[in-house]
Amino acid sequence: MHTPVILMRFLCSLVVLLIYLAPPVSAQDAPPPQPSSEQNQASVVLPPEMDRVLRDYETGWRNRDSDTLAELFTPDGFILRPSHSPVRGRDAIAEAYRNSGGPVALRALEFSQADSVGYIIGGYGGIEGGPDSGKFILTLRKLSDGRWYISADMDNSNY
Repeated sequence: MHTPVILMRFLCSLVVLLIYLAPPVSAQDAPPPQPSSEQNQASVVLPPEMDRVLRDYETGWRNRDSDTLAELFTPDGFILRPSHSPVRGRDAIAEAYRNSGGPVALRALEFSQADSVGYIIGGYGGIEGGPDSGKFILTLRKLSDGRWYISADMDNSNY
């Protein structure tokens, strides 16, 4: 079996395991949810160090800055987009995102973190507070510098 297939199966299994094992954020752990404009899916407030990942992603995407976006990923990180093959590594991610970007607003629906791994499940749209046009799962790793980085980004449209 090819290494990429094994790695993809491993990453998918890791996401499922993280979702299964990590307790969801409860009302006692987070500030009260804010209503969403889409199907009553409430947003949750992320810890600042995880929220930074989303805000930096928004900035890079709005500025169409593929190099800055790639730096948000672990050196061996993945992007998993609909109708595209998996892309691995910062250089390949920067190239895949070249000429991409525009208005975007990201929001978290759920998250968890334990030691140096975590995840964010969220929605995205064109404007803050507007309807979600898609959803995403980010798996995260905290690297030796103490910051969270994206190890895998999987998204798809709601349409």
